Amino acid sequence: MKIGELAKATGVSVRSIRYYEEQGLLHPVRGGNGYREYHSLMVEQVRTIKFYLELGLTTEQISGFLHCVMKNKEAFCAEIMPVYQQKLNEINEQIRLLSSIKLNLEERMESIRRENPESVSGS
Repeated sequence: MKIGELAKATGVSVRSIRYYEEQGLLHPVRGGNGYREYHSLMVEQVRTIKFYLELGLTTEQISGFLHCVMKNKEAFCAEIMPVYQQKLNEINEQIRLLSSIKLNLEERMESIRRENPESVSGS
């Protein structure tokens, strides 16, 4: 199939598919006419890449385990656990930081309300 057909089948833009290629995540075959040709199995591969990107992983991280995941079930790919753990640590740090910012804002708002009870209130 051609790149446009792959894009339509996966809901991913042609530009994104080309980017996945540049990152080494997809390997189309060049036809005699020079056009990229994609095997029908690449539909699932593009959907898998999209899924992992939606989890917040980078293309570099995905490239470290994609071949294994496409060949086996995710549970059999030892390479994936350290990546998941790193991402989970990053998310927990972001949550901690956002919670701190939220608390600071709430304290500032409460301070303003105490000093000026007629100020606009709301949550």
